[in-house]
Amino acid sequence: MKYLLVALETEVPDIELPDDYTLMITGVGKINATMMATIAARQPDCECIINYGTAGTFNPKLIGKLHRIGIVKQRDMDTRPQAPLGVTPYEATQFGGDLQIYKGSKFTLTTGDNFVKGNPEMQSDFVDMEGYAIAKVSGMFNKPCMMLKYASDLANESAPEEWEANQAKGKDMFLKWLDDLEKNIQELKDE
Repeated sequence: MKYLLVALETEVPDIELPDDYTLMITGVGKINATMMATIAARQPDCECIINYGTAGTFNPKLIGKLHRIGIVKQRDMDTRPQAPLGVTPYEATQFGGDLQIYKGSKFTLTTGDNFVKGNPEMQSDFVDMEGYAIAKVSGMFNKPCMMLKYASDLANESAPEEWEANQAKGKDMFLKWLDDLEKNIQELKDE
């Protein structure tokens, strides 16, 4: 079973998934995402966790497209001087800083519990409020994690209105990607 974690139902209205997928609506923010990712990862049938959702970007060329994320960081963990920006201090695991979840992507996502309306100190291609938490839980439970973000808005003063207008526009692109993934998996099984 593959578990699809999405923050809000409004990002995937009336979605129909293949039978071997379970949709879980996490709610907004890292704590909500952590709870739902933990529930998914602890399921005995969990093969993979997929996070789909919207994200702000700073590059207008990325708007309106679906992007697979390679590295996730937490932009609101700031305990300097105990640890560098984005790193959880005193954590005895490899999951306290940047998380590489897919080597085939150059895109970086930073996660924080705030709606970004300007350039944060930590640079990235995309910003969201759930991704890092989902990737960290997936890693800690040794579950593969795939993360796809639809660039819904420029992370600037207009971001709330742009996100509101565009939050559901990536669903069909995601479903196409999911269909292609299923075809590729089936081809590997048939070989």
